Amino acid sequence: MCCERISSKQAEKAKRLRTYFKALHCPTRWSIIGLIGGDTVGTGQILEGLKASEGSLARSSLYYHISELEKAGIIEMAGYREVGGGAPEKTWRLRTREIRINLLEDVESDSGLE
Repeated sequence: MCCERISSKQAEKAKRLRTYFKALHCPTRWSIIGLIGGDTVGTGQILEGLKASEGSLARSSLYYHISELEKAGIIEMAGYREVGGGAPEKTWRLRTREIRINLLEDVESDSGLE
């Protein structure tokens, strides 16, 4: 089988790609990324933005989507901010704006092509 000959470097790259694909397969997560953009945005702002564009979304569902994007390294918590005297609200920002895949990385380094 072809997968038996995969190097550890290739296996790690495949694992990273699966993580990205899992995090990005859902349109709601793309909406979250768009709402954050180049800013630092609070959880409440994201929730309101999603409600305006996609309709009702439970806060628990939002936290699940944010968690998946955070696990993939696409977004990160930027900090906390005080909102209305209650518990501090988490703020979020993009951790990465771009995902690049060099399909020849292993081939070039193994063959000296660089």
